[in-house]
Amino acid sequence: MTSTPSDDRAPGLPSRRRLRAEILLVLGLSLGASAVYSIVAIAERVTRDVPLAQQTATINRPRAEREVFDLIYQLLGVFFDLVPVALVAFLLWSTARPHLQRLGIDGSRPWRDTRDGLGLALLIGVPGLGVYLLGRELGLTVTVVPTALDTYWWTVPVLLLAAVRAGVTEEVIAVGYLFARLRDLRWSPWAIILTSALLRATYHLYQGFGAFIGNFVMGIVFGWIYTRTGRVLPLVIGHTVIDAVIFVGYPWAASAFPELLGLPA
Repeated sequence: MTSTPSDDRAPGLPSRRRLRAEILLVLGLSLGASAVYSIVAIAERVTRDVPLAQQTATINRPRAEREVFDLIYQLLGVFFDLVPVALVAFLLWSTARPHLQRLGIDGSRPWRDTRDGLGLALLIGVPGLGVYLLGRELGLTVTVVPTALDTYWWTVPVLLLAAVRAGVTEEVIAVGYLFARLRDLRWSPWAIILTSALLRATYHLYQGFGAFIGNFVMGIVFGWIYTRTGRVLPLVIGHTVIDAVIFVGYPWAASAFPELLGLPA
């Protein structure tokens, strides 16, 4: 029998063409779209008359003037940003247990995953702050304002939800999903790690070139750890904790250390 180019695929896998199309569609609905917008944003920023270091990027901002509608918009934003995560879970769902093993999710070691996630938060969070401050000093990074939300009873819970959204979306898609599908395409481990890290760095490029470098390094570390462990939950937990501390702690840090963060005293 004459062989075909797809004969060396694992049983049940789509063709390489369909896999590539699926990856582009998933990324086009999620982090890939963010990366494209981020490239356009940095191009617009560097062509302004104002230096990059004097510009500001706000992550969590109000979406309506009236409190109740601001809350509704914030919750809807979190919900719809998580739909691509549901999509990749659907695409990689296995009938056998654990159902989401291909995404690196099995829930068999929650306490160990939590411990490892907290360790990752320390490993990445403290150097990440240093990279941000260095980028500010070198004029490579904009002033990042983690939150400009008004103070309501729901502000902190919404910021925590935003941190969870970031941790889940980025790690499940940029690591769990992308690693699984690029392995299906028979990419080498380091090609996958560097591609995932480049994607992560690119969708943070709107914050400046310092953020690009810092997130590229973070992507390499997270990708290497995932390659070794096959577990995405520690990455989700670590990322969520970092963002939660930044989002919730920012108002205090801005009032206590305004000059350090590049804000007016």
